[in-house]
Amino acid sequence: MQTNFSLAQLADPNIEEAENILRKCVHCGFCTATCPTYVLLGDELDSPRGRIYLIKGMLEKGEAATAEVTKHLDRCLSCLSCMTTCPSGVNYMHLVDHARNHVEHTYKRPLFERILRNLLSYLIPRPFWFRGALNIASLTKPLVKNFVSGRIKALVDLAPKELPAASVVDQPQTFKAVGEKKGRVALLSGCAQTVLAPSINEATIRLLTRHGIEVVVAKGVGCCGSLVHHMGKETMAEPQMKAAIQGWMAEVEGAGLDAIITNASGCGTTIKDYGFMLRNDPEWAERAAKISGLAKDITEYLAELEPLTLVDKEEEHQPAKIVAYHAPCSIQHGQKITKQPKELLTGAGFVVRDVPEGHLCCGSAGTYNIMQPELAEKLRDRKVKNIETLTPDIIATGNIGCQCQISSGTDIPVVHNVELLDWATGGPKPEVLE
Repeated sequence: MQTNFSLAQLADPNIEEAENILRKCVHCGFCTATCPTYVLLGDELDSPRGRIYLIKGMLEKGEAATAEVTKHLDRCLSCLSCMTTCPSGVNYMHLVDHARNHVEHTYKRPLFERILRNLLSYLIPRPFWFRGALNIASLTKPLVKNFVSGRIKALVDLAPKELPAASVVDQPQTFKAVGEKKGRVALLSGCAQTVLAPSINEATIRLLTRHGIEVVVAKGVGCCGSLVHHMGKETMAEPQMKAAIQGWMAEVEGAGLDAIITNASGCGTTIKDYGFMLRNDPEWAERAAKISGLAKDITEYLAELEPLTLVDKEEEHQPAKIVAYHAPCSIQHGQKITKQPKELLTGAGFVVRDVPEGHLCCGSAGTYNIMQPELAEKLRDRKVKNIETLTPDIIATGNIGCQCQISSGTDIPVVHNVELLDWATGGPKPEVLE
């Protein structure tokens, strides 16, 4: 793609990077076939190719984002399916992230939208306040659900009937390996996940320590910055990223780390990109690259260990056999992890089935199912319909957002991969399966 940036514009390293990305696009249109919003809407401007044209025009002119450009960028899920499809290696992720940051700084959204976005970006990364907000939403849900619509209705509908108790494992501490110590890792406990499903971190720690891995929840590490980063709020994301880097570097320089484990794939994709995002910061670039190099999804790390030790169970306590594996976009497109989750589940005794149209997003995508509820619902229903053709006993996935989204549209239990692996190797049966 031909570009027309001035030398003054190219002096900005972010514009220089955007130009390099834009020039790789050859207008082939392969991306349109796998873009969820284009599949639903059939609008060229709601395809990666169309959005690339909009971003190019906006950046070249050096003008503020318009309502039209913002609308089409907001409809993008950042699922990155286009990057898997693209034959030219266009890094759409970095391009759309920069464009969203430009929108955030140059476009004044309607008042209600500003309030909602700011509220979400403040509450979700802070477990204490997020828990409080969800408790209020749960209590008022029966009273207000028939009187609200749109984004507020989507927000209320996502509030669970009852929240699990906070888990002690999410506090900074070290969990010793059982038996011979074979490695030492840090676990990102996360933010929303600690409120919605603390059982995931509990299962992760049991599974790792059972197989000889010492696990540390590092002091000072909170939200990884992913949620606000994808909303274009870089000024909020950077402090969160730097706090995480500082906390993990203290462990690297102390007792050492073999890896930094993530069990929420959206977070993992962002942490693996810290090195790029902070590349122009001389104080943080080296440390950010170090942390990115250590980051691994839990299934990625487990696949590198010796085979998991399965535990014989009485027949009535055997794991249910048929599992529909839903690959989160951030795993298959963002981190390019495709085989390990399925191989681990198969090795644990499950019959794993691939979901038809597995490359298409379920509609969760961070805050997308709140900010774009109609599109998100259509994608969820399409995903659930495809899953149900497999008649599975369980739906397995590796991202809390996908769990919440898919479970809101089906009665089939949705369980995190690590909870199934923990169960198969001696841990408790996931509560949702009881």
